[in-house]
Amino acid sequence: MQDPKSDANGDAERGVRSSSSAPPPPPPATTPHPAQPITNPEPHVRPEHDPNARPECFTSTIQECLFVMSVTMAVAMSAFLTGSITVMSYFAARDLHMTNAEITWMNAASSLSSGALLLFFGSIADLFGRKSMFIISMLLFSIFCLGAGFAKSGLVLDILCGVLGIFSASAVPPAQGMMGVAYKNPSPRKNKAFGCFSAGNPLGFVFGSIFSGLVTQVWSWRASFWLLAIVYLVTTIVAAFTVPHDGTKKVEWNAETVKKLDLPGTGMTILGVGLFCAALSLGGDAPQAWKTPYVLVFLILGIAIIAVFVVWEMKYPYAMIDMKIWKDRDFSLLLIILSCGFLGFPIMSFWIALYFQTILGFSSLQTGVHLLPMVIMGLLANLVAALLLHKVSNKLLMGIGAFAYVFSFVLVAVQRHGDSYWAFSFPGLCLCVIGADFQFNVANMYVLSSMPQSKQSIAGSLLQTITRLCQAVGYGGATAIFNAVQANPARSGYYANNAVEPYAAVFWFSAGVAVLGLFFLPWLGIGTQGHEGDKGRLTESRGSDIRIDNGGLVGEKGRETDGVGVIGEIVVQEKDIERGV
Repeated sequence: MQDPKSDANGDAERGVRSSSSAPPPPPPATTPHPAQPITNPEPHVRPEHDPNARPECFTSTIQECLFVMSVTMAVAMSAFLTGSITVMSYFAARDLHMTNAEITWMNAASSLSSGALLLFFGSIADLFGRKSMFIISMLLFSIFCLGAGFAKSGLVLDILCGVLGIFSASAVPPAQGMMGVAYKNPSPRKNKAFGCFSAGNPLGFVFGSIFSGLVTQVWSWRASFWLLAIVYLVTTIVAAFTVPHDGTKKVEWNAETVKKLDLPGTGMTILGVGLFCAALSLGGDAPQAWKTPYVLVFLILGIAIIAVFVVWEMKYPYAMIDMKIWKDRDFSLLLIILSCGFLGFPIMSFWIALYFQTILGFSSLQTGVHLLPMVIMGLLANLVAALLLHKVSNKLLMGIGAFAYVFSFVLVAVQRHGDSYWAFSFPGLCLCVIGADFQFNVANMYVLSSMPQSKQSIAGSLLQTITRLCQAVGYGGATAIFNAVQANPARSGYYANNAVEPYAAVFWFSAGVAVLGLFFLPWLGIGTQGHEGDKGRLTESRGSDIRIDNGGLVGEKGRETDGVGVIGEIVVQEKDIERGV
């Protein structure tokens, strides 16, 4: 019996020879192979299209631009909310008599709920369709923003912020999935579209800060939520007319579908991360501090449940994310480096705004204006990243982002009350946005190109999940550090009798985790992305063992290749492999 692999190679070679004028050589005498009649020959090489052309799903460039704007607003949901809360939190806390933990949970609740549910909603989007889920999520986000403006207590406001995080989690996976399907092939056009898309995270925070500062100054902190409601109602209407037809294959609701949603994994994510973050944020205000029994129980249970979740995802056949994907060294390193930065970026942004308001006495509008450099630098950084992804080594871009983070956090950490804003805060705010934009653009492009079209929503959810869970954990850790330093201020040294000391401690924490990312840079091997001839990670050769799995191709390491497998230097079409098998 012939080896199926060699038979597949033989069929591929015969397909190539049939298109030439020279007669094919006779088959080997030892393995006679009768000629097959060809009634409707098809070319074995797929027609090449300009990858930089406008996707066929758009009827005009205006529709394409409005679509990209809509999905960018979706990924900016959580950041917009965080930016708004950052500026008006002081005034809401004063009005509702909130504790430090309640103030922190305004932000942490949305980050936790969205981070814990992103993968779950990614599965739903890939299984049941993206367009309707995308539009309904933004509409519900708008409605609950309206309700949050009428909150009468800190606890109610924290709960509503958590609900808003749920709807931001349900909007991002379909948005990113639709972007991945619309721009299938790596190209400069895709880099620019995803550069705009990636800008949603950092720029959403900054625009949220500025607009919230403006309306809080003119009316009240409640108007910040009402402004968000108006913005996302308009975005919902625009999306309803510009999002292209959803061609996602729908599945039937049955027991098999329920298993694919991985409900146990979702529950463990929420409980594990929630208990862990609650322990970190409540430890400072608890009656016996960290020795309080419920704080210790929350901490131990949270860590234990997270460990069980990891084991579950490795064993469960319908896991939300195939854990084998972490065997890709660049994939793992990119997300580790990104996480080190995102543990500090939202922390610095939140606490420096609180420092402006509580220590320097800035109004909400003044706070927004002092955060304005983040907007300008963020726009420039995203533009530069989109233009350089396909020209400059992405390892270099990740390195620039990592060092920008470190210098940014150190600058704001060494400033003391009375020091110049232009010497410390201004360059720190500019550099932190460079770090966020460069690293998020690179990681976003790599993650999406590492998973097949049918899993684009899950791919986007994975990246967003990691960044938002980093925010939730970071807020919890920073709150514990802030409370501890505030309760025991230094009597001597650099920060002696200086009101900035607890804020500086938080900034040093951000700098410390950012430094960890530098140690992983030397092992990163990523080059350019979106350059001419780039086919993404799915079609890269991983060996010569190719097999068919569920209608697609899977290499020796179990990676899907979207219908095309690479064996050595020969591109083998799926149809030929089927005949070989």
